[in-house]
Amino acid sequence: MRVRWKMGWKRWAILIAIALLAQVPFVVRLTRPAQAITASIPFEDNFERAEIGPDYFTGGGFWRIVDGALQSPGVKNNPLWLNAALPDEVAIEFDVKSNSKDGDIKCEIFGNGWDHASGYVLVLGGWSNKTSIIARLDEHGRDRVADRSFKVRRGQTYRFRIERRGGRIDWFVDGQKFLTFDDAEPLRGPGHDRFGFSSWDSELFFDNLKIAPL
Repeated sequence: MRVRWKMGWKRWAILIAIALLAQVPFVVRLTRPAQAITASIPFEDNFERAEIGPDYFTGGGFWRIVDGALQSPGVKNNPLWLNAALPDEVAIEFDVKSNSKDGDIKCEIFGNGWDHASGYVLVLGGWSNKTSIIARLDEHGRDRVADRSFKVRRGQTYRFRIERRGGRIDWFVDGQKFLTFDDAEPLRGPGHDRFGFSSWDSELFFDNLKIAPL
């Protein structure tokens, strides 16, 4: 009986240790500081320089500037966040093209400046160019609107304009309204006030970013 009792406590200790280790990512998220604010809105960027600079932050992915455009060589959902706090009602515009037949053009709005899918995710030609979406917090979840007819053309430049008024997000592609998402509980305030460029596996080029309050 004495041996069983000792073995039982060892097993409990192992289980407790595993449980504590599993909580480490959550503790880190709770204790880490908010991303610095180095830029202000209105904001414009044409990327006509050699280095990305201090106004952006990423946790991974080989983001860089190539020939006057921001290149994402397939960053596996590691957004490049702008270090500026978005106003609740805002218009965001930029040019983007995909050098992949799979499309996969992504951006994130009202995120936390650290994590993918911490706000709204917009995907044009995702999942091998089969679906385009606006999703809230989880691009694979049910809280989203989708379009399955649009196909991204490899090498073609598109102009995005994203507007939010109240809880309504309107997404325009080349001047035409593309998708609308109505959120009864809009994400806003600290932790939901950052914009980021993103991608999964496609090579994308972003340019001519413009953000202004509405």
